[in-house]
Amino acid sequence: MSSSSLDSAAPGFKVIVVGGGPSGLVAAHALYLAGIDFVILERRQQILEDSGASVVLTPGSVKLIHQLGLKDRLNEIGTEFARHQSYMTDGRKFKDTTGLRVYKERLGVSMTIVHRADLCRILYEELPESIKAKVIPAKQVQQLDQTDDAVTATCADGSQYIGTIVIGADGVYSQTRRQMREAALRADPSAEWDQEEPFEAAYKCLWCSFPRPEKAQVGLGTDTQDHDRSTMFLSGKDRGWIFLYEKLDSPTRQRNRYTTEDIEAYASRFYDMPVTESIKVRDVFTAKTAGMSNLGEGVIKNWSMGRFVLVGDAIHKFTPNAGLGLNSGIQDVVALCNQLKTLVARPSKGPYTVAQVSKAFEAYRSARLSYWQTELAQSVFVSRLHAWPSVWRKMSSRYIFNRKIVEYLALRFVAVRKARKSLLLDYSPVVEPIAAH
Repeated sequence: MSSSSLDSAAPGFKVIVVGGGPSGLVAAHALYLAGIDFVILERRQQILEDSGASVVLTPGSVKLIHQLGLKDRLNEIGTEFARHQSYMTDGRKFKDTTGLRVYKERLGVSMTIVHRADLCRILYEELPESIKAKVIPAKQVQQLDQTDDAVTATCADGSQYIGTIVIGADGVYSQTRRQMREAALRADPSAEWDQEEPFEAAYKCLWCSFPRPEKAQVGLGTDTQDHDRSTMFLSGKDRGWIFLYEKLDSPTRQRNRYTTEDIEAYASRFYDMPVTESIKVRDVFTAKTAGMSNLGEGVIKNWSMGRFVLVGDAIHKFTPNAGLGLNSGIQDVVALCNQLKTLVARPSKGPYTVAQVSKAFEAYRSARLSYWQTELAQSVFVSRLHAWPSVWRKMSSRYIFNRKIVEYLALRFVAVRKARKSLLLDYSPVVEPIAAH
């Protein structure tokens, strides 16, 4: 990556990004390449922490990583999602397919399994040294204020940062979204706005990582299906991950904080469920690397206001079963940064106005809204297909969607076509385009 992108940075335009996770770090690369000045404020004490679970990058995300010049680094840490199996709780296998390889055949890239922390690491490490200084940890944003000319972020330590816009890449419990809502209701108490906790959860999930079992094939993904609960297992180069899902007694918007005791008791209910032909949950679960949360679902209506705009889980929350959350967030960042690049290409005579940035935000929303709704529906469908809430869902999973012809048609004529439409940065050429084999 060239170190001169910010030498001709757009004068008078600066972005404050709240959140230094994968979406925020992708934004760092995209803004840097656009020649747009920025700062990233991350609440955690360190930018890089070995926490979280796996992510499966779609072909669109892999192509974006390639466009950033990081494909070789991704190959070091990731592996192709090459095989998928489905099991009953008694160990019977009712699906075994390599159909996902159609992505490689048609697009030249595959679904890629990677540890979330490793993805963050390469995104951060490959920033130029001068740009890393713009990614600042231990900055808990407490207040966001906007005027006609600028926006100010005030952190818990009293430090302040002034910019043109704020991008909220701070996840499902977004402080940016909360501040945006409060500002809107202060200005107009009768305004129609999303609830303070906008996402309703019907399921909860436990996840943990562990050294890849010798018996587990690299690039394998499985699910084990049951009434109102399910498991998922992914096998990477060196690590494995499990996800244990269960339907809540009733839907809730409340954020539950689960203790280690809660996690261990919950996991014990899944101990005898198989994750492969020779591995059960009890064989791989470890509380040391485990986390647990309710799985909110939904798409909010109010995604921007004035100089505030949201991306990723701050806007849309999906269950992990279909693997769309981070990938959708990356597409959000690309769509938004494309619009910001267009905006700063026409220098403003004075400070960029709210009307100017709002026009860019609206174009971003237009590029992404239909995908948010479609991806929510897809995630809802897949999570219920695995954790059967009804006989119909069970029959669909067991006897319709496990058929190879159904899988092929869905992948070839729906998933591949969608992947071809994935957004890339308009302003950063790919030196060595990826071609289908």
